[in-house]
Amino acid sequence: MEPDALLSAARDALTDAYVPYSEYRVGAALRTADGETYVGCNIENANYSNSLHAEEVAVAEAVKEGHTEFDALAVVSGERDGITPCGMCRQTLAEFCDESLPVYCDEGDTVAEYALGELIPNTIQPGTLE
Repeated sequence: MEPDALLSAARDALTDAYVPYSEYRVGAALRTADGETYVGCNIENANYSNSLHAEEVAVAEAVKEGHTEFDALAVVSGERDGITPCGMCRQTLAEFCDESLPVYCDEGDTVAEYALGELIPNTIQPGTLE
């Protein structure tokens, strides 16, 4: 799946977002190493700290199905404002992805591409705990 298709899948996920408080929809599409795509959307809670982020939902769906290796991520918002994964989502991604994971962010007329390691260098990795 090319970046455009991954971004399209993330945009499609926007419609499922539950955002009664912020009204800020986010969708994510995460591609596994074997080519399957899992999507997620943000799910808000009145206690904001219990809200789920689109990237976390996509990771959870994939891991639930037995996938732990990924090769690309796309993130979009309803605003198409170039949103990138937050720090918490970056750390979650770092659990399963190496620093070269491409992260595509929808900026409306253009797409920004980052490597995960650019967005969160020197993460806590499983080896860090040894």
